[in-house]
Amino acid sequence: MATQLFRWNKQTLRRQLSVIRGEMAPTIVLKNATYLSSARKTWMEGHIWIYEDRIVYTGKYLPEKTEGTEIVDCQGKHIVPGYIEPHAHPFQLYNPHTLAEYASVRGTTTLINDNMFFFLNIEKRKALSLIEELNELPTSMFWWGRYDAQTELEEEDALFSPSNMKSWLEHPLVVQGGELTSWPKVMTGDETVLHWMQHTKELNKPIEGHLPGASYSTITQMALLGVSGDHEAMNGEEALRRLDAGMTTSLRYSSIRPDLPKLLEELLEAGITDFSRFTLNTDGSTPAFYRQGVIDKTIAIALEKGVPAIEAYEMGSYNAARHYGLDDQIGMIAPGRIAHLNILRDVNNPVPESVLAKGKWVFKDGQSHYPDRHFSWEDYGMHPFMIDWELTEDDLHFSMPVGIELVNSVILKPYQISVDVTNEHLSEKHDECFFVMLDRHGKWRINTVIKGFGTNLGGLATTFSNTGDIVLIGKNKRDMRKAFEELKQHDGGIFLVEDGELIESVPLKLFGAMSLEPMDDVIEKHASLEHALKERGYPHEDPIYSLLFFSSTHLPYIRVTQRGIFDVHKKTVLFPSIMR
Repeated sequence: MATQLFRWNKQTLRRQLSVIRGEMAPTIVLKNATYLSSARKTWMEGHIWIYEDRIVYTGKYLPEKTEGTEIVDCQGKHIVPGYIEPHAHPFQLYNPHTLAEYASVRGTTTLINDNMFFFLNIEKRKALSLIEELNELPTSMFWWGRYDAQTELEEEDALFSPSNMKSWLEHPLVVQGGELTSWPKVMTGDETVLHWMQHTKELNKPIEGHLPGASYSTITQMALLGVSGDHEAMNGEEALRRLDAGMTTSLRYSSIRPDLPKLLEELLEAGITDFSRFTLNTDGSTPAFYRQGVIDKTIAIALEKGVPAIEAYEMGSYNAARHYGLDDQIGMIAPGRIAHLNILRDVNNPVPESVLAKGKWVFKDGQSHYPDRHFSWEDYGMHPFMIDWELTEDDLHFSMPVGIELVNSVILKPYQISVDVTNEHLSEKHDECFFVMLDRHGKWRINTVIKGFGTNLGGLATTFSNTGDIVLIGKNKRDMRKAFEELKQHDGGIFLVEDGELIESVPLKLFGAMSLEPMDDVIEKHASLEHALKERGYPHEDPIYSLLFFSSTHLPYIRVTQRGIFDVHKKTVLFPSIMR
């Protein structure tokens, strides 16, 4: 492989030794530091030497040579390792680059990322080259290797071919298998996924589960099959089930499951004093949620709930590094580790006043210093969402007897349609809207009614979906047509139309799923869109996740997939998609 997990060649290692021997000056010295020693589980006093991107020394001595060295007096400050997000979905309107920058200037200098979007949409060689280039950022960027698409795809076997699976799982930047959304298939005899799980374990990489509401029996069986971590606990009892099964248990604080405060309260009430097998995650939250912060916010919650400071900081750094077998490179302040360091004004406030990522200042003196980096996304097969076909009258024809009811942000149930769907618009006296899913290439469509999405929504068109297909929702067919035209004109995104006028838009220039704009701009657009949808009767937590998960068969009860309306429990197509 072109990329190796160990970053330093022989010449670089010799230069690092020369710094220790006093023959060369370090790049940066953080002197008079109070720093977290995860080896001793205590705060240490001393100096930290950095040469280029690596910590080369920690202890009581200052270097003999300091010509050209940047010396920073850290008297009265605390230094902790850069925080680690072990469960990032870096395509929730933002893209991996903009998320990495936003997270890192707030102290989260390592992201362990879902590979789903790249796996499904980019040819293997280009996708693997892209993750290698992304790792050239100051942020350390690692990845998962997915086992399934968590939906019913037309060409799933070809996508999840042995060649593709092997190349991804064996890549040095891919540090785990999962998340295992297809665990019910494995339990009922799917040998293919089990084969790749076994291969992951042979590579000495952990497997991340996806086990919401799982019983002790299910979790025990998953542990026997190799699942070594899970992030789906929703209360203290569920977290303890995972802990008792020997799993690393990641505690979630996300836009659709902000469970962390409750989880910590119940774990502390249960008498937990050792948090070394817990990590913290934000599970791919939508942009506006990150106004609060990233892993810095989760550490702040842990501190507020009474978790001891060292335990709280290690939940956000060292524990994740150790789980992935990366603690010899990240998550510790010790010789040989990548220089990901957060300088804190106050140990009770995890928002850093300065951040080093790979030995470079990415935040200092109240300013971001994250370097500009241009990604030629098109060179990796990442292109705009191009539509070369027209919406027809038939595409907005509705006759299906069964609709879909959105009972919370992500759960869909079937229901009998009782409203008249033959008119150009639906009444605003109920919460039912027209719903259409259209193949991105214009080959097929699915027409039904959705209940529980809005009461006075004109027309919404989006390319942001799990399968990359187009979804239209609305009360008014004219507004739905206009929203589709806006989507087509802007090469993908989310567009909200009312009375024939575009009122909200989030252009998504990368495959219709990710924005090229800076994270702060995406946050503002997302917040404005979410506010507009809630004003129009969207009653749940997170409309962006509703759009993403319409097709996701890892959730109950029915889904709208490329094959048609799909019964998740029975694994059957209730109503097939219609060819256009």
